[in-house]
Amino acid sequence: MTDDYSALSAVYDALNGDLDYEGWADYLDREIRAHADIPVKLVLDLCCGTGTMTLALDRRGYDMTGVDRSPEMLSIAREKAAAAGRGDAILFLCQDMLSFELYGTVQAVVSTLDSVNHVDGKADFMQMLSLVHNYLEPGGLFLFDVNAPYKFREIYGTNAYVLEDEGVLCAWQNLYDPQTRLCEFFTSIFTEDADGRYTRRDDYERETCFTPAEIRRMLQKSGFAVISTHGDLDGSAPARDTERLYFTAKRL
Repeated sequence: MTDDYSALSAVYDALNGDLDYEGWADYLDREIRAHADIPVKLVLDLCCGTGTMTLALDRRGYDMTGVDRSPEMLSIAREKAAAAGRGDAILFLCQDMLSFELYGTVQAVVSTLDSVNHVDGKADFMQMLSLVHNYLEPGGLFLFDVNAPYKFREIYGTNAYVLEDEGVLCAWQNLYDPQTRLCEFFTSIFTEDADGRYTRRDDYERETCFTPAEIRRMLQKSGFAVISTHGDLDGSAPARDTERLYFTAKRL
């Protein structure tokens, strides 16, 4: 993994402002209640970013821990938690998904917004699964999503995008290699300063494309049972043009 979101952290929420976090949290809550074999109270938000989903699940009664490798992201997450009066209730840890350590086990792990795509290949994915399995209690759930192969091929590809929000402009160039199935993202972020001038920061990230079959095999090899694979938050099945896949897996 090479990206740390240091440049994106300041504009991350603005660029994801159209996401229905509450609806997503409701989906996760439904999956947990429907499929966990054990009561779920302690939940890890792996790659929690700026903590929006962490706080949404906190509001649904879960005791949350957030892990992310970006100090800048976690600083924003802690500010959000403090503003919500939950600064002392939620533990945020600055750690990598490939080497994180917890103080004990949890009953569920969630990882949203294609965070698990940010590993370099199957070996890293298996390493991440090993750690999740280690800290999950038997009968607990791992709920995560990935960008689907269709999105890498047709939406990312070699396309360029410009995203604008109040005082923020983000220019985004994709480079997807169908042979290696690595997608590189070259991003330039322009934020307006108080004097009307703009500050530019550049960011580099990359993601690995995995097929649903590959993910299921890696889950099974890592001691998980695959419970469901959905193509949307309404629980519908994936289609040919599905852009995001939602997995629920149970720790055996």
